[in-house]
This record gives sequence, structure tokens and C-alpha cells, in this order.
Amino acid sequence: MTRWIDLQGAVNVRDLGGLPTRDGAVTLRGRIFRSDNLQGLTPHDIDRLVGELKLRHVVDLRSTAEVVLEGPGPLTRVPEVRHHHLTLFAEGGRHTDVEADTAPGGIDADKVLPWVDRTLDDELRVTGIYFGYLRDRPTAVVEALRAMALDDGAALVHCAAGKDRTGVLSALALEVAGVTREAIVADYVATGERLELILARLRASETYRGDLDSRPADDHRPRAGYIEQFLQVLDERYGGPMGWLAHHGWTDADTAALRARLRD
Repeated sequence: MTRWIDLQGAVNVRDLGGLPTRDGAVTLRGRIFRSDNLQGLTPHDIDRLVGELKLRHVVDLRSTAEVVLEGPGPLTRVPEVRHHHLTLFAEGGRHTDVEADTAPGGIDADKVLPWVDRTLDDELRVTGIYFGYLRDRPTAVVEALRAMALDDGAALVHCAAGKDRTGVLSALALEVAGVTREAIVADYVATGERLELILARLRASETYRGDLDSRPADDHRPRAGYIEQFLQVLDERYGGPMGWLAHHGWTDADTAALRARLRD
């Protein structure tokens, strides 16, 4: 059974249910979704998300600039849906990180990953950007996961492409739920199946076109090594993602709440 949710106005929408856990269970469907930008949702899409799938919480990881330039999106006009704008604010492009761009001059590996002594290859570049979300906006990361755990309806987390920022938050949520690393990596890489559609959609917007066109299309593809190395850094530095979360105020009650959404 596919985890993709096909909509008219978004192309990278899927369920975090149906994934295997380390103890032999499977995450529940219909509880937490991940997506690209929701700006183009049609009335039919809204009816499906809110009416059929009982969407009640949207976690918007876009920067303030993105929201201002693109607009808050049609779901903000739906009274049943509560919005949680929690920017990760570590974008390297002009307005967005849709292609995990770097700031002028590149990433300073000594500052981003001081415990790693290696050449700044592409995997480390992307890992540094991902760790930047956690370094620069730890409260937003924790609060986003808490919003995803609210139990009065389904939750959806999104950014622009639904690839980098959404990929990091989805990986952390799946770690809390006890999903296998192999399945977490597979979920991250799955965005590549819709990459051409994602890029075409974002290129239609002046907000994202310049950042996207600054690199070849294949550079935007999510690769297993990116998220694997990100998780490995957390393993080495904090004993795993759960250690990082605990270091930033995540509690056993938070874990129980998020696990309940995806497991019970």
C-alpha cells in the first residue's frame, strides 16, 4: 500500500505510517504526514486533507521571508486547522534551503562540525547544513516535534520542497518512534521519486527559482549518505538523536506522546 498522498496542489506528500520499527511493529498511518509547500492546494485537496484525513495541525518550517513572499497558504483560512510556524532559519539561499545551498564562501566545517576532521565533501556539506538547523534553532526543532505529537487530529510538517528541513524533522520523529535506520533513510530518499515535479513546481515561483537554478538539477537529489551522516554525527556527539533531544529539553512525556501518535 503506497504511502504517497496524491494531491493537485502539492507533489511531495506522504504518510509517515507503514514503516517498520526496531521491535517488529509498523508505524500507524493517518497520523503524521510530510509535504512540500502547501501554497497551491486546491479546494479538493483541502477537502481531502481536512475532511477525509482529519488534518488539524500544520507545522510550517519555512522562513519568515518565505511566508511573506509566498503567502501563508489556503489552509490558514480553514478554522479546523491550527498552524505552527517554526522556522529553522538556517537557509543558505536568498530565501530558502530548497537545494541545501551554502552561504557565500561555503560552510566553515570547523565551526559547524568541530569534532569532524575530514575534507569538506558533499555529504559533509549537507550534513553541516542539517546540523545547522539543530544548532541555530533547537527550540523550534523541539516545538515542531511536540506539535507533530498533538493528538486531536492528524499533523503535517512541511517546508518548501519537503526535502531538507522536513527531512530532518521527519527523521527525528521516526527515531523517537523507534523506526529502523534503514526505513528512516528510505523515507528520506523517497523524495527523489518526485524530484522533477518538485523542482518544476518551485521554479514557477520567483522566491525559489534563483536558488534552484544556481546548481544542476541532480544536486538537489536527496542521497542516503546525507541523512546517514547526519544521524551518525548525532550518534557520535550525543549518543543518538534522543540524546540531542534530551539535551534540549525533550522529556520522557514528549517521547511517549509522539510514540503514541505513530505507534499506539
